[in-house]
Amino acid sequence: MYTIDSYPVAVALCVVTMLCWGSWANTQKLASKSWGFPLFYWDYTLGVILLSLIFGLTLGSSGASGEPFLANLSHASGDAVGLALIGGAVFNIANLLLVAAIEIAGMAIAFPIGIGIALALGVLVNYLGAPVGNPLLLFMGVALVAAAIVLDALAYRRISTGAATTKGIVISLAAGVLMGFFYRFVAASMSEDFANPVPGLLTPYTAVFVFSIGVFASNFVFNSFFMYRPVSGTRVTYRDYFKLGTPRLHVIGILGGVIWCIGMLLNMIASGKAGFAISYGLGQGATMIAAIWGVFVWREFKQAPKGTNTLIVLMFLSFIAGLGLIIAARFA
Repeated sequence: MYTIDSYPVAVALCVVTMLCWGSWANTQKLASKSWGFPLFYWDYTLGVILLSLIFGLTLGSSGASGEPFLANLSHASGDAVGLALIGGAVFNIANLLLVAAIEIAGMAIAFPIGIGIALALGVLVNYLGAPVGNPLLLFMGVALVAAAIVLDALAYRRISTGAATTKGIVISLAAGVLMGFFYRFVAASMSEDFANPVPGLLTPYTAVFVFSIGVFASNFVFNSFFMYRPVSGTRVTYRDYFKLGTPRLHVIGILGGVIWCIGMLLNMIASGKAGFAISYGLGQGATMIAAIWGVFVWREFKQAPKGTNTLIVLMFLSFIAGLGLIIAARFA
């Protein structure tokens, strides 16, 4: 299977993860005018599982190092598979809450609050599970990212008031807390040595595929709830998925899942050299990418009062400095 042996390459893969995780939600924004996010989300999960299978059968089955995808899957222990499945289920409820928050409050607030909290909590959890890197630099970087989250929230409060804003922030907070834990379950299912995996443990390709099964299977519980008890918008049914869905809408949803899964798989590959805490922390720099989309493309701050742009600039500077320290933590 394909693996890497260079930290700079691992950082580059994490940057791609950052772009993917910070951009996939644009597909939901494109589809939301036509149908609600629970219907979009079914196609999104199909995209995740499809791409993970393709990666497993190609990159995960080629090369001389490691164990081929299908062989690793057949040799996997029940505990390892269970951990990856739990990771998928935890991610799924967190991501559903995040998508709901995007629909309510916009990308510029939902991502920085939800994913920002997930970054801080996830780095801590994953560092305790597998301590790699200089903790001082790592957590200084996380602190700067947390400061960027506060600045973004202050900027958003200047343009939004009322119950919808409060509801969006609360849902973003819940999504962030749950999102901070999913990665640790997947990481615990994997062998830390990708080239010579421990018997019973998963390679990155197998872990992401099993994770995607957990996402899809749990969708029948979690997404069904959002369909019939929506936090925003109108109630939808399974009949609506087949009745209202057009080829364009299905492609948009699947594309969203494909984009996110590319980021997940590359991040897992990078973790072999960067360590789980650093790899996860860099990937969750997606917050900054999403904020860029929200500010410059979707123009969510175009009616902002004077002084808001200063907060936005400070937010980006804090994120950039924080991510720089997280990268440097592996060299120290």
